[in-house]
Amino acid sequence: QVQLVESGGGMAQAGGSLRLSCAASGRTFSSNAMGWFRQAPGKEREFVAAVSVSFTNTDYADSLKGRFAISRDNAKNTVYLQMNSLKPEDTAVYYCAARYSSDTYLDRRRCYREDFDYTYWGQGTQVTVSS
Repeated sequence: QVQLVESGGGMAQAGGSLRLSCAASGRTFSSNAMGWFRQAPGKEREFVAAVSVSFTNTDYADSLKGRFAISRDNAKNTVYLQMNSLKPEDTAVYYCAARYSSDTYLDRRRCYREDFDYTYWGQGTQVTVSS
């Protein structure tokens, strides 16, 4: 079992930055691929970013490349989402997600974009960007 708690959301002005954190409980964090998703009012949840178990691979929604950065610190059981040059359309609830990855070479380097690939979810943190 992995429990996820997001933090760092809040209000920002367009052009500003926020860093979201997702703290995970459990000793298996380092064996979990991690992802961030978001859901804006009236819209479906969408993929934001993902990081593999092995740190070497990251993946981003095409529209967010260059502005957002995902990272993980296994010593702190935490995954981060650095969000720069924020836009009003980034306003959403941001969710952290985790899924166990096997210890194979390929699985440790794999990132996942689909929400159905993830087993564990946080409660979400609100990000509001004003123009």
